[in-house]
Amino acid sequence: MLILDGGTGRQLQRIGAPFGQPEWSALALIKQPDLVLRVHMDFIHAGADIITTNTYSIIPYHIGDQRFKDEAPQLLDRAVKLCLRAKMLSNKNIKIAGAVPPMFGSYAPENFDPLNAPKMLRLFKEKLIPHCDIILAETLSSTAEIQLFQKIFKNCNKPLWVSVTLDDTNPAGNPKLRSGESLSTVIKGLKKNPFDAILFNCSQPEVMADAITIAFRMLNKKVPIGVYANAFPPRAQDSAPSNSDLTKIRSDLTPEKYKAFGREWLELGATIIGGCCGVGPEHIKALKDLASSSD
Repeated sequence: MLILDGGTGRQLQRIGAPFGQPEWSALALIKQPDLVLRVHMDFIHAGADIITTNTYSIIPYHIGDQRFKDEAPQLLDRAVKLCLRAKMLSNKNIKIAGAVPPMFGSYAPENFDPLNAPKMLRLFKEKLIPHCDIILAETLSSTAEIQLFQKIFKNCNKPLWVSVTLDDTNPAGNPKLRSGESLSTVIKGLKKNPFDAILFNCSQPEVMADAITIAFRMLNKKVPIGVYANAFPPRAQDSAPSNSDLTKIRSDLTPEKYKAFGREWLELGATIIGGCCGVGPEHIKALKDLASSSD
């Protein structure tokens, strides 16, 4: 069992770092990177085995076209170096996951641009591959996004973890991506190209169990399954763009309640668990306690 870190953006907000939309977690990386380092250390101290580069928001959707053109390479380098420093300071065998976001925004498969995405993905590949232990594609919403990631990052000699976001409003028992594609269809397509783990992230914890069950059955225990849910209410497909507002954090998702979800995910076959937006170090500590008790 591996423990991922939690949501970097909202933890930055909690500690008073520069934070807001549309830049999200990139704002602290630009203005006060020492606080990004502090967040990495917070999650390591909580028990995370894997920390994730603060690269999710280094795309035009969040930082704008001009800043992406002028500063993206330097910001990607800075984010990676902060993870490397956190690992050094921890004196632990921490793994670094290089975060590759959806290139055109979260929960927005309709914005996917197959002509412009490859160049952007290759920049992430150039900056992340040399220093990261794992390449983690996060919050993918469609088969098109997944397959392009697999094409660009194949043969990179690093484990490729593909993480998809599920439709929160979809009835239980029939998991779908936010594109409307069924999870079963997505996994069939996923298996045609290289990948080393499938994960589910940035959706409510309540919708994860059915997704794990389907993945476990279709992959026949041959590929690790991971889950890192968010602490948001369900987000409807017709909501405002994800870079336009700050979604409220659920008050009911306590560390103990999140730990109970974690226990269910492990029982269903997941071997990688952590947290996404709004899931803090206290939740990760609860997962670490769960892992220790199951040893």
